[in-house]
Amino acid sequence: MGARRKATTQIMRLAHRAGGTAAANRMVPEETPVAFSFAGTTHAVMMASPADFEDFALGFSLTEGIIADPKEIEAIEVEDLGAGIDIQIRLKDQANTRFQARRRRLAGPVGCGLCGIESIEEAMRSVDAVGALRLTLQAEDITSAVRLLSKQQPLHAETGAVHAAGFHVPGKGIVMAREDVGRHNALDKLAGALAKAGIDGASGAVVVTSRVSVEMVQKTAAIGASIIMAVSAPTALAIRTADTAGMTLVALVRGDDFDIFTHPERVASGVAKHVA
Repeated sequence: MGARRKATTQIMRLAHRAGGTAAANRMVPEETPVAFSFAGTTHAVMMASPADFEDFALGFSLTEGIIADPKEIEAIEVEDLGAGIDIQIRLKDQANTRFQARRRRLAGPVGCGLCGIESIEEAMRSVDAVGALRLTLQAEDITSAVRLLSKQQPLHAETGAVHAAGFHVPGKGIVMAREDVGRHNALDKLAGALAKAGIDGASGAVVVTSRVSVEMVQKTAAIGASIIMAVSAPTALAIRTADTAGMTLVALVRGDDFDIFTHPERVASGVAKHVA
């Protein structure tokens, strides 16, 4: 059974402006609990925008390392339970065996958060090195990618309250984009959409409207992209992780300005020195 929900809700609020205060309507984004279940057992619950559920499930499975290939998923079933969305993901035999072994390895006592060294290692999982210098961008590619992504954010245009993740291919622009109240969710949904469309992650760059945390670098590497571009700043750990993975991290893209934090050799801007 599928699930369709409203992405926005109109609410009444008091708007205080220079001329005074008045009641006015405003559109706000919806968010709902989304549970990912594998082999009938809930693995994670995320607060997310109620849209693109199959993309979300596929992308989450890929970027979290549960599967290595979309073909390892037997089926995805989405059900609206009223209080939230339940997504049942059935893995094929080999992938299911790996997943069950992973769950047993990470199991801890009730009430435990990060339970022991295995759980910490899981949170800080290594990132596969991205491809060699296959993709290069001009400075104009970077600044235009952010501008083009802003035109593919209808939910943000309506509410001003959601993140977006897009995939930029030189010469083609933004070929895919997804929005969500959560920045990680938007990137997971993008990963799933790219996989469903058969788009090679190495053929373009990831563009996000948020800051860059280490998880965003990990997920970008799982997509196969060697470049991530962001409107906001990166964390120190994100920079170190991107550097180790050989990924180009560009952030603080504002107008015609941007900062290159790692592997600037992929940006044809006259900067060739390694900066991280």
